[in-house]
Amino acid sequence: KGESTLNAKEYIKQNLNVPNVLTLIRLLLVPVYIALFACGQKYAALIVFLVASFTDLLDGRIARKYNLITDFGKLMDPFADKVMVLTAMFSMAIGNGAIPPVIPWAAVVILLLKELVMIVGGMVMLKHGIVVYSSMIGKVAHCVFIASLVATYFHGWFAGVCAGWPMTPDLILIWLAVCLTLCALVFYVTDSVKKAREMGIIGKK
Repeated sequence: KGESTLNAKEYIKQNLNVPNVLTLIRLLLVPVYIALFACGQKYAALIVFLVASFTDLLDGRIARKYNLITDFGKLMDPFADKVMVLTAMFSMAIGNGAIPPVIPWAAVVILLLKELVMIVGGMVMLKHGIVVYSSMIGKVAHCVFIASLVATYFHGWFAGVCAGWPMTPDLILIWLAVCLTLCALVFYVTDSVKKAREMGIIGKK
């Protein structure tokens, strides 16, 4: 018992740094966002989402700059990021009595399927010792996706200003994010297959 307590303390000591604290704050902001959105406080929820997105940007930079990268951070940072982003996406697709739904479900389904493929594929590759790192197109897709989510909170304003448009700018951004995300998925799959061939896991041509 004493040894396990010591191990727990040692684990906390090793992982208790600024980037990991920011990651935990981002996770804790998720229920705050849900509560505000459920109460119809759209712009207050948006501020929480922006703060969470800022912590995502900040923790990665701090971790790399001061060499504070930990196994806990590698696991929890993308998890916290996906939970926050998916929460915002679902909320703007479902809406409530005070906030009308904006994001089309087709876009939601495509993005969810992509995430599922990435998670399952990543686990399979990791099992064989293959790590597929994030690509530039993946990072750009993520940034566009965040920007498109933020834009959907102002859908009503866009609809008024861009009356007569076949699609408002926020939805154009959403579909652009979907296209970039699918391009990133193609890159990850291609890169994974290439690395698997190099390691002899699958047959070479």
